[in-house]
Formats: sequence, C-alpha cells, structure tokens
Amino acid sequence: MGTGHNHHGFPMEILQLTTTPFYYYDLDVLRTTLAEIRRLTADGPYSVHYAVKANGNPRIISEIAQTGLGADLVSGHEIEAALAAGIPASEMTYSGVGKTDWEIRTGISHDIGCFNVESVPELEVINAIAGEMDATARVAIRVNPDIDAHTHKYITTGTADNKFGIPLESLQQVIGMAMSMPNIHLSGLHFHIGSQITQMQPYEMLCDTINGILDQYEGQGIQFEIINVGGGLGIDYDNPDTHPLPDLERYFNTFKQRLHLREGQRLHFELGRAIVGGCGSLICRVLYVKENRGKRFVIVDAGMNDLLRPALYGAHHQLQNLTSTSSDIETYDVVGPVCESSDVFAHDCRLPVTRRGDLIAIRSAGAYGESMASTYNMRSLPAGIFHSSIDK
Repeated sequence: MGTGHNHHGFPMEILQLTTTPFYYYDLDVLRTTLAEIRRLTADGPYSVHYAVKANGNPRIISEIAQTGLGADLVSGHEIEAALAAGIPASEMTYSGVGKTDWEIRTGISHDIGCFNVESVPELEVINAIAGEMDATARVAIRVNPDIDAHTHKYITTGTADNKFGIPLESLQQVIGMAMSMPNIHLSGLHFHIGSQITQMQPYEMLCDTINGILDQYEGQGIQFEIINVGGGLGIDYDNPDTHPLPDLERYFNTFKQRLHLREGQRLHFELGRAIVGGCGSLICRVLYVKENRGKRFVIVDAGMNDLLRPALYGAHHQLQNLTSTSSDIETYDVVGPVCESSDVFAHDCRLPVTRRGDLIAIRSAGAYGESMASTYNMRSLPAGIFHSSIDK
C-alpha cells in the first residue's frame, strides 16, 4: 500500500517513510479533545490542569499550553518542561508522595500555584524550605477518601491500602497544622481516586464525600479556595475509531450537578489520559510470523520498552494491521523482541493475514506510552511523529 490513507485514516506516505517503531500523534484528535474540554468548562469556576506524566513530549505540552490549560506535575523536571512550553507557574499544581528538597525549592522559586501535599512530614519540610527562602508556599492537602475506583490495583489510588494522601480521620489535625505554619498558605483540598475510570459512580461517591467535608469545615468557619478532584477519566481502548474522545460531557456534568461548591471556590481537574490517550498510536513493523505448536506469533519491532502498559498491568490496546489487503482473518499472539516473557502486546488477537513487513498500529497509546519508554536491551527510544490535516 503506497500513498493516501488506509481504512483506519492513517497517512500511509508518512508511515511508510518513517523508521519503526515510532509514536504517531494525530493532532486533529488532540485539538478536538482540547476544544471540547474548553467548551465544557467555560461556564463556571473551573480550571483544567494537564497531567504531564501522561505524555511529556514537548510538542504535546506546547499544544496543550496554547489552549490555556494548566499543568499537574509530579517532578521538578516536569515543572521545567511545563515552564518551557509556556504554561504559567500560577497554573501549576505539584503532586507526588516523594518530593525532594530541590524539587520543592524549584516549585517555590517559581511561585507555582499549589503543592498537593501527601503527608505531615512533607508539609513540615515545605514549610521549613519556604521559611529558608523567605516565601509562602500555597498547599492543598491530598485527602485519601477510601473510595475504590474499581480499576487495576496498580492504578487505584484512593483506597485505604494506597500510599497516597492523608486519611479522612487525620484531616482535622493536618488542617490545623497547616493553618498554624508561618510559611504555608492552605489553599484547599485535593482528591484523586484512580485512573482509567469509565463509570461515573466513583465520581458521584467522591462528590458526596467532598460535600460532607465542606459542610463540616464550613461549620467551623474554615473555607477552602480550591477543591481539586484530580482526574482519572478513562478512554475507550476497545473502539478507538468510533470513540476517539472520552465521555467528557458526562464527566464534567457529574461534578457540575453533584458537587456543591461554595461561593468563591474554584474546582480543579487534573486530566492526563483523557486528553492525550486517543491521539497516539505506536507504529511498528512485522519482523517474523512463526508458528509454534499450533499457535501463531507475530513478532514486531516494538517492545515492552516502547510501550510498557501491557507488560506492566496486562493493559489492552487495539491492534490494527495497516497494510494487509487480505480479507481472511487469523488469530495471533503479537509479541516484541525484548528478552522477557512479558513482552507481549496481545494474546489471541484477530488480524487480517499478516506477513513480514506489514505495519501494525497499536492504538490509544498517547498516554503512558512514550512517557514510560526506556532503553532496556539498549534499544533506542521511539521517535514522535506528528500529523494534522490543517498543518500542510
């Protein structure tokens, strides 16, 4: 197959001329997603921060910065990347259970919008460092609401068993500590219950929990400027062509209708996968097709070092053969070249008859794909290639 687009909409002239494996980003999908987020959050006191950990490619962050979104960050280098992309420091939140001293200093020196504080020792260290710098650090206390988001155990973050946040029963004490510290300004409360959440019930439960907390502290005369509900909205990994965007309307409407914000309060969202997941695909080439005891294997030139999610937590991505012209379907295990038994992209994957040299797209890989890539086996990091129907 030469020039033009194949039936999945990929521009074959770009794919055929680029050395595999590489990440292909459809900027039209990214821009449509960003426009929909802006439309749905323009009618109230809402701020959306992009979770840079999902994809730190400078072009991606720059596209998001141009739309006016803020940044949710989990390392000092992410702060630097967001600043380089043009995101104002005032629109940055810094999360994570293990902030180092230099990262805290970086955040304070740039006067970032908010530190999402995960523990009492961290609160004490931020106060001490801010004191040394003759500064005030704005913080939101991350509350662990003990809500099970019913996703994989490695991406659930809001239950009592997780390392994240401060338990509800300790919140009163920690709020009192924060309010008494000379170099801390308590801005609000932060929640994040997990990742790849596609049902709204966990978010409804979160809203009910937050409403109860706000009622309790309002009775004590304590007001919060910011309520941060994190992110975690999932995408449709099974049907990337029919659902390239997540269900953003239902997500934002759940909070608009169920969460009782107080006057002057601002609601923060921290979306990562929902923004970039659908715009990216990992493109690889078939090296060999082999049969072993009745099982067919498609061996591709991308490995778990390029896309870790399937090996790390058995994640499912739809695979598409972009170049086969066969109408016959076969069942394959699609695997990579890395010397690990977990280097498998799909078991029992139904594809058109596949041969050496075919191009395979591993879809919905825009989030936690390139950002988690490594050079394991001394393999090169995959390049990022961008395409837009407008940027010709």
